[in-house]
Amino acid sequence: MAEPAIEIVELEGDFNDITVTISGTDLHVVNAHGETLQIYNVAGVCVETIKIDGEDKHYTLNLSKGCYIVKVGKIVRKISIK
Repeated sequence: MAEPAIEIVELEGDFNDITVTISGTDLHVVNAHGETLQIYNVAGVCVETIKIDGEDKHYTLNLSKGCYIVKVGKIVRKISIK
């Protein structure tokens, strides 16, 4: 029997409880002061980079509709702009 093509890896460690959420075009980042926020399109091209300058920040994203990957420190999230 073939091995599965996808392996789920549970990350361990302290990520300072960084949270990344989105509502519409409003991106909310908590506990990431000093980190860099990077947004990638599905082709892997970085479309936006923001230096986070506070513990509780809101960013209004000016992106076209579609799916994106958001990276803050070691946290990676998929988002969808509708």
